[in-house]
Amino acid sequence: MFNLFKEKSSLIDILPKVRGKYKTDEPMKKHTWFAVGGPAEIMYIPADKEDLSFFMATRSRTIPLCVVGGGSNLLVRDGGIPGVVIKLDSPAFRKYHKDGDKLTCGAGLKNIDLVSILLKEKCGGLEFLSTIPGTIGGSVKTNAGCYGKEVKDVIISAEVINDIGEIKEIPVEELQLSYRSSFFPEDWIITALTFRTQPEQPQTILETINEMKNKRHKSQPHNVKTAGSTFKNPEGLKAWELIKKSGCDDLSIGGAKVSEKHCNFLVNTGNASAKDIEDLGEEIIKRVKEHTAINLEWEVKRLGIKAE
Repeated sequence: MFNLFKEKSSLIDILPKVRGKYKTDEPMKKHTWFAVGGPAEIMYIPADKEDLSFFMATRSRTIPLCVVGGGSNLLVRDGGIPGVVIKLDSPAFRKYHKDGDKLTCGAGLKNIDLVSILLKEKCGGLEFLSTIPGTIGGSVKTNAGCYGKEVKDVIISAEVINDIGEIKEIPVEELQLSYRSSFFPEDWIITALTFRTQPEQPQTILETINEMKNKRHKSQPHNVKTAGSTFKNPEGLKAWELIKKSGCDDLSIGGAKVSEKHCNFLVNTGNASAKDIEDLGEEIIKRVKEHTAINLEWEVKRLGIKAE
């Protein structure tokens, strides 16, 4: 395993003394839906936002940081991730609070766990979000959406911790949410989100969610190792159509292949490396460019070091 501080002390020895947990050489394949990739040099699981605020305020600025959510839209390279990977996986980041038509959820709450909250609190408007894989925090960073709705349509504000440990409330107007993107400096960490909801009966909420899930299962692969849509849709176009027209719908490299059900999904068939998956994605980009003159952009986030 790499170590940024081989000639000094180990990395964990110079990190702030926190109430949360540090894990060394944590296998990132346990934290991503692709189930591939090397280890995180250190994984930090904060106890709560105050613990995270202290860490951000007192850490060394020379240590690389990154934040991961549910790992549903993430490809970690085989060489692993140097520095500290932060994951909001403690109970403090999975709480929620309802105030009138406002619903505030911790960034570590899984989208699928919204279902029970919406039913209990009789909150409508967020059904689409509960069907998207991943966590609440990751959903806003990518402005996740489906079935005609995006996070930007329902969000009011985001609570963040900035690079010097300050806890701030950022209104939606400053988030600059657009198609599959947002404005968030890389060293800002989302800790909670506040959404606008509307009163709705539990039976209606459940029917809406089930209808969305059924549509998703009919058109997209499930119960396989994938990370959702691989490429963003170019403006006015569909990535899957470009992939199919370019003859890429049956490509495979090593243990990675294009899904037979939806060709904008890449699948780890069981023995793929991160390199297999990334090489397959890059080959698709190349062929689509050759056939259509259009550049596909990765929607899946790639992190870490390529293996030698």
